[in-house]
Amino acid sequence: MSNGIGTLNEGPLHQSLKALYLTPSAEEEVPVGSYVADVRAEDEVIYEIQTGGFSPLKRKLSTLIESHQVVLVHPIAAVRYIVKLPEGEDGQASRRKSPKRATVANIVEELVSIPHLLEHPNFEIEVVLIEEEEIRMFDPKRVRRRGGWRVVSRQLGQVLEQRRIGSREDLYSLVHGPLPETFSTADLALAMGQPRWLAQKLAYCLRESGAAELCGKKGNALLYRRLSGR
Repeated sequence: MSNGIGTLNEGPLHQSLKALYLTPSAEEEVPVGSYVADVRAEDEVIYEIQTGGFSPLKRKLSTLIESHQVVLVHPIAAVRYIVKLPEGEDGQASRRKSPKRATVANIVEELVSIPHLLEHPNFEIEVVLIEEEEIRMFDPKRVRRRGGWRVVSRQLGQVLEQRRIGSREDLYSLVHGPLPETFSTADLALAMGQPRWLAQKLAYCLRESGAAELCGKKGNALLYRRLSGR
């Protein structure tokens, strides 16, 4: 299949997420122009499932939104269990809960690749908070990375929440506290309840999508001002 990901290349997590949107009247792996859409619903809405980074989808999404409503579906692991497969025939698998927890706000880590698409009325993002299992296998060729363990599969445990970001204005739903009229990334981090590095990514998305503008500096800190959106 040209310019699309066929079912043979899908991992378990991708397949499980796609099943969420495959209603009896929906179709999967549908040719749309020179691309292949993951799911096309009865109302012609296209659902694209992306478990990795958004950058490879830039051209595809930019093309599809000119003729269809497109929802980009992305999972974020709020809870992750790390499963290590046995190293040998006599070994045993292990399973532990990762201390790392992500939230809906972590969507900006990938959104920085395509923030401008939120300006388009045909584009939306569905963040799916999940519990997942990350399956790792020992690979002696990768001793320096993760102690020689590599991720071979990601599997869906359960869906915890689904959150739709339908416009650039919806990015402010990631901010739970009050923001001053002009704000820095330090103000944004405080209002988000998140580290500053993540607030910096949100600030970039706000600016590039047209939801905020640069309006000055305070010392070395850039200042932003909220703009009204569609």
